[in-house]
Amino acid sequence: MVEINEKVSIDGKETGIISGSIHYFRVVPEYWQDRLEKLKNMGCNTVETYIPWNFHEEKKGQFNWKGGHDVFKFIELASKLGLYVIIRPSPYICAEWEFGGLPYWLLKERGMRLRCSYKPYLDAIKSYYEELIPRLVPYQHDKGGNIILFQIENEYGYYGTDHAYMNFLADTMRSLGVTQPFVTSDGPWVEASFKNGRVEGAWSTGNFGSQVETQFKAMENYVGGNKAKMCMEFWCGWFDAWGEPHHTSDLEQNKKDLADVIKTGHVNFYMFEGGTNFGFTAGRNFGVKNADITSYDYDAILTEDGQITPKYEAFKKIISESRKIEEVPLSTKISRKAYGQLKCTAKTDLFAVLDDISKKTSSPYPLTMEDLDQSGGFILYRTRLPEYEKALSIKFDRAGDRVNVYENQKQLFATAIEDMKEAFKREDAPAGSVIDMLFENYGRVNFGPALETQRKGIEGYMILNDHLQHGYDIYNLPLDEEQLAKIDFTKGYTQGRPAFYKYEFDADELCDTFLETKGFEKGVAFVNGFNLGRYWNIGPQKRLYIPAPVLKKGKNTVIIFDTEGKEGSLSLEDSLVW
Repeated sequence: MVEINEKVSIDGKETGIISGSIHYFRVVPEYWQDRLEKLKNMGCNTVETYIPWNFHEEKKGQFNWKGGHDVFKFIELASKLGLYVIIRPSPYICAEWEFGGLPYWLLKERGMRLRCSYKPYLDAIKSYYEELIPRLVPYQHDKGGNIILFQIENEYGYYGTDHAYMNFLADTMRSLGVTQPFVTSDGPWVEASFKNGRVEGAWSTGNFGSQVETQFKAMENYVGGNKAKMCMEFWCGWFDAWGEPHHTSDLEQNKKDLADVIKTGHVNFYMFEGGTNFGFTAGRNFGVKNADITSYDYDAILTEDGQITPKYEAFKKIISESRKIEEVPLSTKISRKAYGQLKCTAKTDLFAVLDDISKKTSSPYPLTMEDLDQSGGFILYRTRLPEYEKALSIKFDRAGDRVNVYENQKQLFATAIEDMKEAFKREDAPAGSVIDMLFENYGRVNFGPALETQRKGIEGYMILNDHLQHGYDIYNLPLDEEQLAKIDFTKGYTQGRPAFYKYEFDADELCDTFLETKGFEKGVAFVNGFNLGRYWNIGPQKRLYIPAPVLKKGKNTVIIFDTEGKEGSLSLEDSLVW
């Protein structure tokens, strides 16, 4: 039995929770055991993870619990190591993850309302929970498993005030068999936000990274002094956005804050290991300027690729002063290798293969990614001007996030939509041109009030010479394995167009490595069909992490899709560079 009163007790024994966040969905499954062993060896007795809804139900009604999606295997591995689990299965998770974990298909309904008591939204949650929650129930502590806490929603106090919605989530989980204590987590520095996120009977916990005594005192004032105190997200690092410097924390301050937390209450390190936003899973905060990078290194206790850091050693020492650490041997052999320079074996531009890899949809008005059942990646709109009209002015009504515009397959301009304060204008142009608009989804916002505005591509219209332009051929470009397999690299290449570049290399041993995209400007990289994520030469990330399990002995293939048509060179190095 798990009881939360002035103290936390498990099976009648007072227990101090020292937990670390490991997101199974940001780590290849072959490395789950390694990360959990390192967590235990630092002195933690608990692991915490979110469950992203959109990771498991990417298409409505189609659930994936296999391979890297098998959260239940992750829980079982933790159990074998004697670790408790804090599970955070709320429909919204934030986590700097695409759309905060919400599935894109919710936005197919134009009237959708999120994170509130809107029936279609609640119905979708219930359908998802009917698949997920019964699978989690057997792993609860009172059923012989190791899950000790369930989070109801995530930082809801920042978002809204619909207490009926929060109660719906709790009641639905209870009706499906959840018997363990509930928790909520919010920032305790604003009383209204902290109280907005509360649910009667749930353990109210705080998210913060400093000023421990002040934060715990505020929580005590809000919820009363007779409850145990926990920092559910002890921020010992921070995430990065494109174009920003890489964030690092002050280790001496971290050490002081950790000692204060352990002295006063319970803690969950956010993050123990950050991992990687593989594919198109990185989210963004508010605007395009806050799009998150592919690496979720977070300046965490372990590096993105699971290496032990000085922060790990320092925290381990502090933890060891209050409890005995029982270490286990590390069972997974992991090494790094620089495979060196790669050779480009073929290249072709997007326009040469467009009709091969994507079936066009024709429409008198633009359709969004969501309208066409596409989650992430790119979408291209092609429109033909009348023989009497010139494209002297172009702007967009309700579009996102970034666009490359081509006239007769020559680039006119590229811009983030939020930077396009005025229309693109010029004095003269050819008449009757074909205009191509390649839109990129930077990632739907994961935090703040803009969740319901996250449809991608063109939601309104292209506005041509101050009137609406009608008539579009639309090409979906999710760049999944099926599309990559259809690329015919013999179709031709014209410099300056969005293009695919193919590289090959041989591997005699399988090691972690890092892809350097020197000279390329912006795009996405794939290794053996596996989407490593986005790269961008504005940094701060200069290399993409490739876990060894993605490679294979013998020939390996790397494909680069550069939206700017800038050809560079590739090499595989043995470290991440900021």
